This record gives sequence, structure tokens and C-alpha cells, in this order.
Amino acid sequence: MSPLLILRVHADLRLGLGHVARAIALQESWRALGGQACLAVSGDDRARRVGGGTHPFLDQPLPCEARYLGADLHTPLPADLKARAAAVLVDQWDTTTAFLQSLRPLKVAVMEDDTDAHESADLLFQPFLEGVRWPDHPVKVVNGRKVRPFETASGACRVVRGSSFIVVDKAALDLRPRRMPLQPLAVHKLLVTFGGSDGPNLAQKAFDTLARLAAEDRWRGACTLLAPNGIQGDPFPGCTVVSGIPALTRRIPDFDAIWCSAGVTLAESLCMGIPAAVWGQNERQHAILADLAIANGCFDLGVGPGADLAIAREALAQWLGPEGQDNRQEQVRDGMALVDGSAASRVAEELWQLAQGAS
Repeated sequence: MSPLLILRVHADLRLGLGHVARAIALQESWRALGGQACLAVSGDDRARRVGGGTHPFLDQPLPCEARYLGADLHTPLPADLKARAAAVLVDQWDTTTAFLQSLRPLKVAVMEDDTDAHESADLLFQPFLEGVRWPDHPVKVVNGRKVRPFETASGACRVVRGSSFIVVDKAALDLRPRRMPLQPLAVHKLLVTFGGSDGPNLAQKAFDTLARLAAEDRWRGACTLLAPNGIQGDPFPGCTVVSGIPALTRRIPDFDAIWCSAGVTLAESLCMGIPAAVWGQNERQHAILADLAIANGCFDLGVGPGADLAIAREALAQWLGPEGQDNRQEQVRDGMALVDGSAASRVAEELWQLAQGAS
């Protein structure tokens, strides 16, 4: 019998649809192993649409079962769904010990947690928050089991760490260049996106920063800026403001560089060899970006809502121009090494082993 995996996600103005995108990528790898998957979604109207069985980015049905649970982040799983499942992956950024305990007797896994709540789970995927570079060897034997350096334990919960578990859409792997792309002397085409909701309104700050650089003739490139909340001010020459970009993953390779925040779009950019400048949307998100920047995967501009725009403008001017070519080239090399596009399969295999332990 094919085991059912529940992918418990949440979508709202604060979180956007990144967790849903990750769940869609994971269900594909899970079903490739022979399992069944269900997206159990809570949140706003976009979550309701996904829970009704419609793909969040394409006008087509989801490839797996879906269920809308309501607006509350911690809505429990329906009893009938829970009774059919073997395991559940909680990927909603915020969780509690009580919520995880309520999922029992299912096997429980968590994607990203910086609290102690995951100690009530069986498995934690920690791609960012405990460092992104972890080797595979040397292997040591602990309690009769082979343990690799990226593995540890937190209470009774097994923890796997590092960028090998940064999930991207299969399209990013398909579009990944076979050779490391060479960076142009200066960035001619820039993509700017801070997600489908952009609660902190970083798009406006980015627009003001780039408009000033263009007015001072310090950058002459073209910019496509995703601004779901709109922009105040007339677009400067070369700037195109859009409210959405359909099939964004496949559009990313059209650009020389991207300015974004943490999330699936950043991970896909690294996978496809597109250098990224990053603004954290909050301190918690910036902790993720800081780990990536330490590993030279991206150019860290700090926390966007509190950014000093004069400092950001100077840093960005250097990075976009000829002086930044070597830096961008090194980030392409190291970013592609961090995100190889196969994490969805690794996560699915870990979840498969967990689910098999339940039978």
C-alpha cells in the first residue's frame, strides 16, 4: 500500500506562497518513490485556492490531493485525513510543542525550527539555521548506527542540517547549466522580487535605491521589479514594474542577477547560477541569509525594513558594476555548490524511511 504523506503548510501575507511551492516540489519526489501526498493548507484566500486543488502559480489542477483547513495556523488535521496517513511534514515556519504532539500517532517531521518545539517531532530538516556547509564524511558509529557530520540530535528528534536539504522546484534542476556561467562585466538585466506579498514593502525601497543610481548614471542596466503592492513614482528608464511574473522559475535565467529575500526564489537562483543580492524581511529571515552569505552564496545587504538606503545604494552600485564582477562570479560558483537541485529527493527519501518505521 502506498503510504500517504501529509504536507502541512500555511500561506498568508506574512509567509507568502514559498512553503506551498516547497510542498509541491516535495510531493513530486514523494510520489516518485511510490507514495501518495496531500497538501493540508491553512491561511488566507490563496491558501483556500490551493486547498481547493488549484495550483498556486499555474491555471491548472494540483498534481496531488489537497485540503483547506481554515485560516488558523494551528488548525488540527481532520480525523479522516490523519487516519489515512503514515507521516506528516510540518512546514509553516511557526509551530508549537502542543501542535506537533497533536499529530501523533503519525510520524512527525518539521522543516526549519529555531525553537525547542521540534524536540516533540521525530525528524527536523535544518537547511539554514545551523550553518549551510556540512560534509558527508567522516562517518562515525553511534548506538550501532552510522552517523554523518550533518546529522545530530535534539532531544529525541533526529536533525539533518545543511544546504543539501534546500528544496527547489524540479524546473530549477532542469534549467541548471552544465558549466558555471560567466558573469558579465556589469549587470545588464536585474530581477527584483521580495515575494508575492512583500509585507515590509521592500520593493518600494529597492525602486528608490535603483532610481537614484540610474539618476546619478551609476548603473545603466534594465530592471524588472515585482511589486504586488504597486510603486509610488514613475519608473526610471529601463525599469519595468509588474504585479506578478507567471512561471517565475523559468524566467530567472533570463537575468544577469537577482535582488530578493530568503525563500524558494533565492534557492532556485543559486541552483541555476544566478548571483543574488539579498535583503532580509525581518531579523529571523536575515539569520538564514547570513548563513548563506558566510558560505559566499549571496551578497548580504542586511535587514531590509531597517536598512540605511545610502549604505545599501553604495554597496549595490559596486556589486552591479564592473568592480563586482569577481564577487558575483565567486557567488555563482559557491551558490551552485550549495544548492545542487537534488534536495527534494533527499528530503523525500528521509521521510520515506521515517514513514516505513511507522509500519
